[in-house]
Amino acid sequence: MRRIEKKSDSLIVQESLSYREGNGKQIANLLRAEQNSICAYTEEYLGRADKADVEHFNPTLKNTDQDGYQNWFLVKAQWNTEKGHTARWLKHQPILHPTSEDLQERIVYSNGQYILSNEDDIEAKNLRSYLKLDDEQLDKARIYYIQRLKDDLALSGLTGQEFIDWRLASPVYKSTIYYIRAVEEELNVKVNFDLLEHT
Repeated sequence: MRRIEKKSDSLIVQESLSYREGNGKQIANLLRAEQNSICAYTEEYLGRADKADVEHFNPTLKNTDQDGYQNWFLVKAQWNTEKGHTARWLKHQPILHPTSEDLQERIVYSNGQYILSNEDDIEAKNLRSYLKLDDEQLDKARIYYIQRLKDDLALSGLTGQEFIDWRLASPVYKSTIYYIRAVEEELNVKVNFDLLEHT
């Protein structure tokens, strides 16, 4: 998982959209665009056939006046279900927020896995457990994906950055770029989603 950057000029905020007042579908569509069709937690691609949910990171805020943009993330429905509700949330306190500036220093990517930079960091440990960032099946999927990407890169004759830019700019391949943090760290590249605006 990479740190989620919330937009200061988000239309969700500008239009004062409220989940409680029935704007869920509109919020989901705007989050999908902001997140470039990437699940906030698993970093898997959210395709047309994937059920996605507006996830309330802190479930105790859902349908309250305190619930809002900073608490909403678009995620795969399965991950939202497995994350659980209030009882599980309460067991994972205190917790690091997905938008925390130092998230990527505290939860480190290493060879397909997310490990703690400090085993005594309770907030980071709770986030990793709460969002199942240490799920073995997801770890394997990430490792195999990166290996396939590296194989394709080797055959392409391009540099890592050229290869990623080309895939993002191509309508045929843009949905094949996900697991963004793993891609950036394994290939030493920057995933520039601005390229999608020109396709």
